[in-house]
Amino acid sequence: MKKLLQIFLFLSVIGSQVFVQSLARAEQSAAASPGRERLLMDFGWRFAFGHAYDTDKDFNHATGFFSYFAKAGYGDGPASANFDDRAWRILNLPHDWAIEVPFASNGSHSHGYKAVGRKFPETSVGWYRKSFSISKSDLGRRIGVEFDGVFRDSIVWVNGHYLGHEPSGYSGFRYDITDHLNYGGNNVIAVRVDATMEEGWFYEGAGIYRHVWLTKTAPLHVAPYGTFVSSDVKGNTANVTARATVINEGMTKAKFDIIQSIVDAGGKSVATRRVKKLSLKPGDNDEFSCVIKVKKPVLWSLESPYLYKLITEVRSAGTVVDSYQTTFGIRTVRFDPNEGFFLNGKHVKLKGTNNHQDHAGVGVAVPDALQEFRIARLKEMGSNAYRCSHNPPTPELLDACDRLGMLVIDENRLMGTTPELLDQLKRLILRDRNHPSVIIWSLGNEEWAFEGNITGERIAATMQAFAKRLDPTRRTTVAISGGWGQGISRVIDVMGYNYISHGSTDEQHAKFPNQPGIGTEETTTQGTRGIYFDDRPNAHMAPLHKKGSTGGDIEVGWKHYAARPYLAGLFYWTGFDYRGEANPFGWPQVSSQCGIIDLCGFPKDCFYYLKSCWTDETVLHVFPHWNWKGKEDQEFDVWAYSNCDEVELFLNDKSVGRKKMEKNSHLQWKVKYQPGTVLARGYKNGKEVATHSIETTGEPAAIQLTAHRAVIKADGEDVSVITVQVNDSKERCVATANNEIIFAIEGPGRIIGVGNGDPSSHEPDKYIESVSQVRIENLKMQTVDGTEDRPEVAFDFNDSNWQAFKQPSEYNKEAKGPAKVIVIRGVFNLQEFADDTKITLLTKSLAEGQAIYVNGHRIAQDIKRDAPGQKYTLDHAILRPGKNIYAVIGTQLAKKSQWENLNTDPGVIQVIVPIPTWKRSVFNGLAQVIVQSARQSGEVTLKASSPGLSSNVTRLQAQPTALRPAVPASQQ
Repeated sequence: MKKLLQIFLFLSVIGSQVFVQSLARAEQSAAASPGRERLLMDFGWRFAFGHAYDTDKDFNHATGFFSYFAKAGYGDGPASANFDDRAWRILNLPHDWAIEVPFASNGSHSHGYKAVGRKFPETSVGWYRKSFSISKSDLGRRIGVEFDGVFRDSIVWVNGHYLGHEPSGYSGFRYDITDHLNYGGNNVIAVRVDATMEEGWFYEGAGIYRHVWLTKTAPLHVAPYGTFVSSDVKGNTANVTARATVINEGMTKAKFDIIQSIVDAGGKSVATRRVKKLSLKPGDNDEFSCVIKVKKPVLWSLESPYLYKLITEVRSAGTVVDSYQTTFGIRTVRFDPNEGFFLNGKHVKLKGTNNHQDHAGVGVAVPDALQEFRIARLKEMGSNAYRCSHNPPTPELLDACDRLGMLVIDENRLMGTTPELLDQLKRLILRDRNHPSVIIWSLGNEEWAFEGNITGERIAATMQAFAKRLDPTRRTTVAISGGWGQGISRVIDVMGYNYISHGSTDEQHAKFPNQPGIGTEETTTQGTRGIYFDDRPNAHMAPLHKKGSTGGDIEVGWKHYAARPYLAGLFYWTGFDYRGEANPFGWPQVSSQCGIIDLCGFPKDCFYYLKSCWTDETVLHVFPHWNWKGKEDQEFDVWAYSNCDEVELFLNDKSVGRKKMEKNSHLQWKVKYQPGTVLARGYKNGKEVATHSIETTGEPAAIQLTAHRAVIKADGEDVSVITVQVNDSKERCVATANNEIIFAIEGPGRIIGVGNGDPSSHEPDKYIESVSQVRIENLKMQTVDGTEDRPEVAFDFNDSNWQAFKQPSEYNKEAKGPAKVIVIRGVFNLQEFADDTKITLLTKSLAEGQAIYVNGHRIAQDIKRDAPGQKYTLDHAILRPGKNIYAVIGTQLAKKSQWENLNTDPGVIQVIVPIPTWKRSVFNGLAQVIVQSARQSGEVTLKASSPGLSSNVTRLQAQPTALRPAVPASQQ
C-alpha cells in the first residue's frame, strides 16, 4: 500500500510538472503571438424573456439537483452551454428591451410607465446568449469579457461556469474567462438580467444597453484601465507623467521594459521614454511611472479639443508582448473659491446641463454616433459643460465630450464606504481619469438621509480621500439639495448647490471662504415644446414662469450665477427631456418636461434664451407660434429672447413697440391675435442686425425630411438622425400639425427608432418582429410493430390510454435484441396567424432514425440521432389555430453510457410575426427617425408618406469603412 502511494505521488508530481511545462510553452507561444486584441462583441446575440419568479417560465433555470452555486460548471437552463436557444430572437447590442414593451397606466411613474418592474414579472427578466469560437492558437493568452453596462442585476456564465454577479446597472465589469474556454471549439456566454428592482428614480431601460468586448492579451500585460496620464504645464513645455500598472498572470517570473510614447493627433511620435529592467513575480502587479517632456504642447480646450495618444508597450525578451493605447489631452484645471473655474489658466464660466442617458426611439441603448449628436446640440446652445446625472456614463459619451470640447462632471451612483460601494467609485475613476473632458468627480447626489448631518460628513470625507488616492489631479463635489452649512457641505472640496431655493450661496461662501462652489442643479423653464396653454388631459404644459421665485424659471438661475464670480457656473436640470419622473401630471405623461431640449433634440424656446446669454452669436427668437384660428382679437404675450441692444416688434407691418433688452433677460409685448406675420427686428448700436418672424400658416400639405448626416459609415453601427417636418403649401412648418407619418426604408440600412418629443405620446418608439415560442406538451408514447403507414400520427387518433412519454432509465448499451419502435405524440397550440407569419418547427431527437409528423403530415424522416439542423418551416395549410398534433416514429434511444441523461425535450415551435409598418405622428409639426447602417455599402432610401400630404424621400450614402475588430455573429 505504501509503495502504491509512493507511485501515485510520483505520478502526480510528474503530471503536475508536465502540466506546468505545457502551460509555460503555451504562455511562450502567446507571448510570441499577436499582442492585445479588443474585439467588439455586440453582434449576433440571442434574446428571450424569462420570468422574475416562475421557474417554468424562466426556462427551468436553477432547478437542477446541483445549482451553479453548488457545483462549478452546473449552470442549467439558458446558463447551460447545451441549452437550445434556436427559437430565441436574434439581435445586436446595445439593446434596451424596456423601450420595446408597451406603456401601462399601472407602471412605475418614475420609470415612465413602462411595463417593466415588480408588477410585470414576465417582462422584467431577460436572457442573452452568444456563441463564439476561440482559436487553439489563443491557448496561453489571458482572455476576458468586458461589459460596459447592464441594467441591471446581471449574472454571467461561460460554458455553464458561473462567473459573477453585478448588481449595479451602471458600473462596467469584467470577468477573466481564460480557464473556462474550449480552445479550437465553440463557446457560449449567457447573461441573465433582472430589471425588476429600480436603481434610480428615472427611466433606466433594461438589458445589455452598452457595449460588450472580448479582450485577449499575453500573460504579461497592462492591467484593465491600467494607465494614468497627467500633465504639468509650464510655459511652452508640458511634463507628462505616464503611469502604467502591469500585471503578470503567467506561471514564471517576468522581466520586461516599458516604452511610453506620445503620439500627436496626426499620428506623429513627439516624445518617448523607456523604463528598463523591471520584473514581476507570478501573480504580482505594480505601477511604473515616468515623466515625458513635451515641447510646445497643443493644449486641450473648449475651442480646440486637441487629443494625444499614449502608446504603452511592454517589451520582454526582445518582443513587444503588449501594446495599450490611451487617449488624453494636455490641459490644466483649477477651481478658485473666489474667482470660479479656470481651464489652462483662462477663466471659464461653466454653462452646463444635467442629463440622463436616454433618447427618443432607442431608450438607453444609445448608438455612439447619437451620443455625438446630443453633445453637438448642447454646444450649439452655447453649453460648455455636462453633468452625468446620476451615474457613471457610457464611455462613448466621454469620448464625444473629449472630441467636441465639453467639460464633464463625472458622477458616482451611490454614496457609501462599504467595499462594494467604494469599488464602484474606484471602477469609475480608473476608467475615466484619462479623459481631458472630466474636470471633477461627483461622489453623489441629494443623499437626503445624511447630506446635512455628521454621518454624511464622515462618508463624504472618507470617499473624498479615497478618490484622491486614485486621482490626485482632480477635486470632488457632491450635489447637495439641503442642509447647506452642515454635514457634507462642511468637508467637500467643491460645494455643489442643488437649487438656490434651498438656501443662500452667499452665506455658504461667507462661512467657508476657501471652498469653491458650483451650481450642480438649477431650474429651467419647464414646459412642453410648442405648447403655450396648459392642456392637463393631454399632460401638456405652457412654459412655467414663476415670477419672483428664487428658483422659478431659467432666467432666475442664470442671473444668480452670472452675477457671482465666486460661483464657477451652473448646470440646469435638464438639457434634454428624459423618460420617467413624469411630473407634474403623471399618467398619461410618460416623460419629464424639464429639458431645454425635448427627447428628440428639438429645442424649446428657452434654448434661445441660453444661446443669447452663452454665445457671441447674434440671437433673436420670438414666440409663440401664430396659428390661433378662432382666437382673433384675443391678447397674447409675445416674447423675445435676444442679445441685441433693442428689439422692435411688428404685427402685419405695424409696429407694436421698440424696447431695450436687459442683459440676461427677455422682452415681451401684449399683442392681439390677427392672422398674418409677427416680425421682430434686432438692433445693435442702432443698426439692424437680425430679424425673426412667425407666420400664420396654411393647412398641412407636405412632408419634409432633413438628415443631420447624409453620409454614414457602413459598419452596422453608425446612424443618421432625420427630422420629419410637416409644411404648408408655402414650405412653412405647421406648428400645430399632428399628422401620422408612415415610413419605408430600402437599401443597406434599418430604422432603429422614432420619436416626436410629445411627453404623453404612447405610440411605439420601436417596431420589432415578434418572436415567440410555443411549447410541445403532454407527450405520450406507445410501442408499435413498424414504422410505415402508422394511423397513430393522425390528428384525430385517440391516444387517451397511452402512457406518458419517458426514456429508458437503465444502461442498455449492451442490451440484446431489436430496439423497440415507438410513436410519441404531443400537442401544441397556436394563436390565429396571418399569411406573413413564419412558423418553424425546431426539433430534437426523441428516437433513433425518427420521422416527424404535424397533424398527420410527414415533415421529415430518417433523422439521425442528434443530427444538426433539425429546423423545418411549416406550411400554413397543414396548421390550425388552436390545437395541433406533433408526432414522432422511431426506435427507442439507448444510453451511450450509464451517466447519460437521454433527451426528453421534443423541441419548440418558433412563431415570427414580421416587423409592422414603421409610423409616428408629428408633434407640433415635428418628428424624428433614426436610421442605422448595415455592414454593406450603398444607398439607403427613406420614404415618408401620409394621407393628404405630399410624400418625401431622403437618401443616405452608406460608405465603405474599416470595421472595428469584432467577434463574429453566431452562425447557429
